[in-house]
Amino acid sequence: MRKFIQVALISALAMASFTVAAEMKIAVLDYQMALLESDSAKAYSVDAEKKFGTQLQRLRNLEAEAKRLQDRMQKDGEKLGQTEMEKLDLEFRQKARDFQAESKQLNDAKARADREMLETLKPKLDKAVESVLQGGGYDLVIDRSAVVDVKAEYDITRQVIERLNASR
Repeated sequence: MRKFIQVALISALAMASFTVAAEMKIAVLDYQMALLESDSAKAYSVDAEKKFGTQLQRLRNLEAEAKRLQDRMQKDGEKLGQTEMEKLDLEFRQKARDFQAESKQLNDAKARADREMLETLKPKLDKAVESVLQGGGYDLVIDRSAVVDVKAEYDITRQVIERLNASR
């Protein structure tokens, strides 16, 4: 009899916990997408393209020049004299060094600009997320990367993006 009461009690507790779980309001949020799809991030992307466009074009030109030199050394290598080959090789190495130095400089500048944008946008994004969470009364929010598949009705990413865009 005692065993029966224990089983009945455990069963009742288990059913009560399923009822509580069924009443929980759950949402999924893709934080990175909310950040990148915001109007502010898109505007930053356009500005960054303008700001770093000339440096990027310079890198492309250096790369093309180095490729041209390398092709010439491979194609005409046997026809050229030793001094001419050494001259081309030296020029190629210089272009490669210039490319590496300018590429590093561009990457550092872009990373710095990205960090600055993130520092200004993150507090706004956090406020938008908090506003959507409070407005929706969610009990549990799961990061989109931790979910295999989710119905659109549980995904609050669009709501967060809209709230972020409205908070300008």
